[in-house]
Amino acid sequence: MNLNIILGILIPFVGTSLGAGMVFILKDEISDRLQKILTGFAAGVMVAASFWSLLSPALESSEYLGKLSFLPAAIGFLIGTGFLLFLDCVTPHMHMDKQDEGPRSRLQRTTKLILAVTLHNIPEGMAVGVVFAGVKSGQVGITATGALALAIGIAIQNFPEGAIVSMPLLSEGMPKHKTFIWGVLSGIVEPIAAFITIIAAGLVVPLMPYFLSFAAGAMMYVVVEELIPEMSEGKHSNLGTIAFSIGFVLMMVLDVALG
Repeated sequence: MNLNIILGILIPFVGTSLGAGMVFILKDEISDRLQKILTGFAAGVMVAASFWSLLSPALESSEYLGKLSFLPAAIGFLIGTGFLLFLDCVTPHMHMDKQDEGPRSRLQRTTKLILAVTLHNIPEGMAVGVVFAGVKSGQVGITATGALALAIGIAIQNFPEGAIVSMPLLSEGMPKHKTFIWGVLSGIVEPIAAFITIIAAGLVVPLMPYFLSFAAGAMMYVVVEELIPEMSEGKHSNLGTIAFSIGFVLMMVLDVALG
């Protein structure tokens, strides 16, 4: 694994860490309005990345199947969705709502929120890993700059996730340096998932379209199950929708311009 790939899979982790560092700048919790904006933006980036960076190359690399070229993408997508559904069922995490029932309940909520964000980071790490594996194999329609664009896009949407983990811990009275560490640790699964995916995809290059669409299905599960409900419920939902559009366009521009 060369240095460029190692640096590439670390970029999203840097985004999470920078977001966690917001505890040293912000004094209070993230407002509902700001959280909807950040969540909507993250959802837009993930939806665009799922198509432009993952499904599109998967379909392109399966063109030799003719009218059945959709099969690898369809199968991989559904398996990826099912995989996240399984993790969602067996992991004791919660959706990103804000129901408070006292100090103990808030602490339990915060703990589950950390698990939720950590769970979300797995498909993102896999997505980065599989595109860099595609670049390494040279057999998928993904360029090195396209892989870099995906890594940067996910790093941008990881920024609010790092803050979403750290700020509630700060509001519970945890020291800033500890909240920062927890925020950083929530993103450590990304380079690990990316590394494992690169190894697995590299061993079975013909299955690359399945790996690409698997990551897309997993990311879309997170968007539909967690991010869209969070940005749409209650007041300021229109801000979440606007931020979604901006995130989608930004990721599309990054992928097309750099790809």
